Amino acid sequence: MFFDLSPLKLLALVILGTIVLGPDKLPGMISQAARVLRKVRAFAEDAKQEIRAELGPEFQDFEFEDLNPRTFVAKNLLADDTLGLRQIRDGFRLDDEAEAVREAVRTAGDSVDLIQQDPGRAPDRPPVPYDSDAT
Repeated sequence: MFFDLSPLKLLALVILGTIVLGPDKLPGMISQAARVLRKVRAFAEDAKQEIRAELGPEFQDFEFEDLNPRTFVAKNLLADDTLGLRQIRDGFRLDDEAEAVREAVRTAGDSVDLIQQDPGRAPDRPPVPYDSDAT
């Protein structure tokens, strides 16, 4: 929808409009708002056509959505990927490294549990210093 209204929000607006304007004026206000919205859309479309006409024939396929930087990059830079940007983007994915860290933490946690259960099982580790004054 135009303003990304969910059906629940739209229902709340109708109920609020009925309370504020009254049931007799609400249909007229809705039709007037729809007329204004159609006029604004027609004005915007006319402005787009006029700008395209002024720019010339080489800009006939120009879309104003392309002025959004994210759309521009996706359409012009990532479409053919001659610069290797997709490989650079994929290089920032840290899923494998994060899984390795998770596994290391999991393994370290298992080792700590084993040491606490049976201190004799880990002879290669030095005993943890215990300071009774610090605790």
